[in-house]
This record gives sequence, C-alpha cells and structure tokens, in this order.
Amino acid sequence: MSTEQRLTTPFSAQTTAAEVIAGHDLTGRRILVTGGASGIGTETVRALTAAGAEVTVATRRPEAVEQLRREAAGDRRSGPVHGARLDLADLASVKAFTEQWQGPLDVLVANAGIMALPQREVARNGWELQLATNFLGHFALATALHGALAESGSARIVVVSSGAHQGAPFDFDDPHFERRPYDPWQAYGQSKSAEVLFTVGAHRWARDGITANSLNPGYILTNLQRHIDDDTMRSLGVMDDQGNLTPLPYYKTPAQGAATSVLLAASPLLEGVSGRYFEDNQQAPVSADGESVPGSVASHALDREAADRLWHYASDALRAR
Repeated sequence: MSTEQRLTTPFSAQTTAAEVIAGHDLTGRRILVTGGASGIGTETVRALTAAGAEVTVATRRPEAVEQLRREAAGDRRSGPVHGARLDLADLASVKAFTEQWQGPLDVLVANAGIMALPQREVARNGWELQLATNFLGHFALATALHGALAESGSARIVVVSSGAHQGAPFDFDDPHFERRPYDPWQAYGQSKSAEVLFTVGAHRWARDGITANSLNPGYILTNLQRHIDDDTMRSLGVMDDQGNLTPLPYYKTPAQGAATSVLLAASPLLEGVSGRYFEDNQQAPVSADGESVPGSVASHALDREAADRLWHYASDALRAR
C-alpha cells in the first residue's frame, strides 16, 4: 500500500467530464473504452473525442456506437470513434478482439460491468459471472494488450470500480460461491475489490511506462441497474410508485460520473501516478477493513500481497482456458 501523500485536484463531485479535460489536446492519443456505448462510458467517450483523441468503443453491441460515431464525425475538432465487438465474459471474444488490435494503445478505460445478478451465473470458464466480466475479462484484455500499452511509452489503465468493494474482500477460498451462499451484492463487491487489486498488481508494468488507477464514479442512474428489481429500487428511494426513476439529491449525472474516469485517463495531474483509488476527482483516503466509510477505499483492496496473489490466480485461469 502506498504511503505517499494523497493527490488532490481542483475538481469536485459536480465537475463534468468535459470540464476536467477542458483546454487539453489529446490529438494522436489512441484510447480504448469498454462499455462505452451507454451510461458514464458514453460520456467518457464524448469528452475524450472532443479533446481530439481517437477512441475505440468495445461493446457487445457495436451498432450502438453509431450515434457517437456520427457526433464525432460532425465535429472537425473531434477525434474519430470506432466500434468493435467485445464480450468480456467470453475469453474467446477477448482473444479475438486483441488479436485484431494493431499499433500502440495509450489509454485503456475498463468501464464495462454488470451488477447484482439476482441468481448465481457462471461464465464458460466456470467463473462467477460478475467476477468473470468485471475483473477477469478486463485483466485478460489488458494482459493481451500489454505490448500495445508498452509501445505507447506512457500508457494508462483506468478501472471503474465501486464503493461496493468496501464490504467484500476477495475470497481466495471460494471466489465463485461454489460453497458459500450466493449473494448478489457480495459477488458484485468482490468483483470490484478485484478490480482495485488489479491496478495495484500492475506495479510489475511500471518499467514499461504503464500506470494503473481505479475509481468510484459515485451514484448514477444508468443501465447498470438493469438487474435490480423494482421493489429494491423503490426501497433505495430511486423509483416512484409509477416506475419512474427518481435520483436522490447526491446522485450525479452521467457526465459528472464520467469525470473521474477522464481525469485518470488524460489529465496531466496524474502523470506517473499509479496504484491509487479515486472518488469525486480526488484520491480517496484509506479505511480499515470492516469499516464502511463513504468516500474511502478499503485497505484490503490496496493490499499488495493480495494483489500479487490475485494476479497469479487470474494468470493461471487464462493459461487454463
């Protein structure tokens, strides 16, 4: 775990992605955003292309990228948008995508994810589906593109995690809920702890000029909540009796939710910074395990020994596929 001074920025929870990147020219930068066809992913793509970056959106539905592609093509100052098919839960799909990639990759934004599946589901390789999608798919993507990231010379990996990681350390004894009772939120939280640990484990790529940081985007109503039933949404206070979404006062817009992703992907303030966790455009303080402190990162998610153990566990899974 890093003992370096916490990094602060002039931005806040209300800052939008466009405001974070204002005045910066990303022309010539090649960026890959998973799940960029909806929610905060879309706003991440919009901000980065508006600054001149060339962005590839990797998604299960590449046709959904057409609107973003048209927007970028209609603005002469914007970088281009490309759509590509990728299913993170299917390692064969990840392999097919990475084999087609050519040239350097300056930024990988691991944005795609699934949340709170009501029943335990597994991917083709037997991994619990949230862990397979949110963590292992992105791990496989990044490791396969390591050469492209190293070719950049100063590449960044940005991982969109969640405050849900706080109550769910990675369970090395039973990560796929084969013996312990399945719980949707524990499974989701564990996958988000794994994502943070991935950025800590990426210390082994520092010699290649690759940095990796994670973030909590905050509370935003997006398609991510599609697996949560209406009764639960009402109990959370974000749906009325007629089924209309009703964001609470502290909820962010998608453009605000994307701001920290864009900060980590492109801001000069993050030059050389790695292995840290951010929320509301600031590096989060560390909380002790067992504590759930809003705005913080749990110490179990920054544990270097656990990060290295998880890296080897995931690498073994990729070799066994």
